[in-house]
Amino acid sequence: MNTPLPLEDNASDILGKAMRGLGVSPGELARRAGVSEHTVQELREARGEEAAWRAVAPVLGLGPEALVVSAAASWRPEPLSVEGLACFNTPFEDMTVNSYLVFDAARQKAVAFDTGADATAMLDFLRERGLTLERVLLTHTHGDHLFDLDRLCEKTGAQAFTSIREPLLGATSIEPGYVFECGTLRISTRSTWGHSKGGITYVIEGLSRPVAVVGDALFAGSMGGGGVSYADALRTNREAIFSLPDATVVCPGHGPLTTVGEERTHNPFFAR
Repeated sequence: MNTPLPLEDNASDILGKAMRGLGVSPGELARRAGVSEHTVQELREARGEEAAWRAVAPVLGLGPEALVVSAAASWRPEPLSVEGLACFNTPFEDMTVNSYLVFDAARQKAVAFDTGADATAMLDFLRERGLTLERVLLTHTHGDHLFDLDRLCEKTGAQAFTSIREPLLGATSIEPGYVFECGTLRISTRSTWGHSKGGITYVIEGLSRPVAVVGDALFAGSMGGGGVSYADALRTNREAIFSLPDATVVCPGHGPLTTVGEERTHNPFFAR
């Protein structure tokens, strides 16, 4: 991913996710925030004054400062790279999706996280580095994240793993808390469900800094939303991701890499 990826969501996307998650209508939001319905419509179209963003933020449980910064499009995370972490971004319909490898170069072992829409670049990377892919760990089972799973497993002989709450034919189901090893790397699993029924965050120790592969649980400056349960998406993110050190590199399913520390300040869903 040499070209910086855009943020997955803008302020109007964040507003919409919070409104849907809380079941707050435009009229109710306007009434509770003390603004007009026309103003709410402007915000939903990524327009509106700073004061309006500040007025609606507390009604929706969003951090006002972070939401204002998002509306101004004045922040993006600093570029990040970690030795032993490879990032891949592939187009899928009208968006792009991320997948990742972590590897122990000395022992020539690797683990993949999701496949994206096309695992060709990942397969090329494995071949060029002389790495053996031992496992494919799925963050969740939405189609854009495992579109090329069968081919990746067939080409490498790797076994796929998924949450016991999202069983998948041909994949081994695991409970949160399960621990994998890849050479000197330790990969622990944490439940981050809510966007999907069985979302898993994988925390990797043994690289130059801790890494968390989070799927769609969290994006730089946003989150995947509560496709299953908005309240549980917020709760499990706080428990499983925001309990990690600030220096932890966060690898989301869409958009650029970020860190736990950046998200504490700049993610409207979690910044206070």
